[in-house]
Amino acid sequence: MPPEPANRAARRAQKPPKLAFRPLTPGLLDELGEVLSGTWGRGCWCMHPRLTAALERGLPGPGSVSQRRRVALEKLARKRRAPGLLAFEGEQAVGWIAVAPRTELARVEASRATPRVDDEDVWVIPCITVRRTARGRGIALALIRAAVAYAAEHGAPAVEAYPRAGDARTADDNAYHGTEPLFRRAGFRVVREPLAGLPRNWAPRTTMRIACKAARRAR
Repeated sequence: MPPEPANRAARRAQKPPKLAFRPLTPGLLDELGEVLSGTWGRGCWCMHPRLTAALERGLPGPGSVSQRRRVALEKLARKRRAPGLLAFEGEQAVGWIAVAPRTELARVEASRATPRVDDEDVWVIPCITVRRTARGRGIALALIRAAVAYAAEHGAPAVEAYPRAGDARTADDNAYHGTEPLFRRAGFRVVREPLAGLPRNWAPRTTMRIACKAARRAR
């Protein structure tokens, strides 16, 4: 394994940041845009896991696909249960995590890479993004723990994720699903190894899960 870059090692040596977690509301969409800036998520607006290709083609309204995704996310953010959480350090948004019942994530439900393990009414963390200038400080781990707590508060029996399998490092922008070691640190366990027979250019993804009762005991 190659040595860790000096700037990242220095950031890891810092004290964990003091974070506040806020459910996404329409008034926080600009802050979410700042977190996503410079990543492919800037045009996705975290709607990719929710929309099959057919659903995306059917998004109403004028403008580009990206603009219509933002409008769709704004509608979700108006609901009582938010589609995800923003992490703030002081007044600056430094991270984002999506979390929702699996039944709301049409692409996840339809994907050959993420079929259901069983009939548990799990929630899912489909993606995580940390602001580029704030990476390497434990924010992603804190976001996962906050998302599990949020799901538990809303009645989720368990939370699943489908991170990149294995311990090999990858570029941060390729890790929006999260990584297996990251979710292990958050208390998730592997419930299914990567599936065989998928296209070779697909990143192998592990199915991991944490029971919300176990998460509450660990806090």
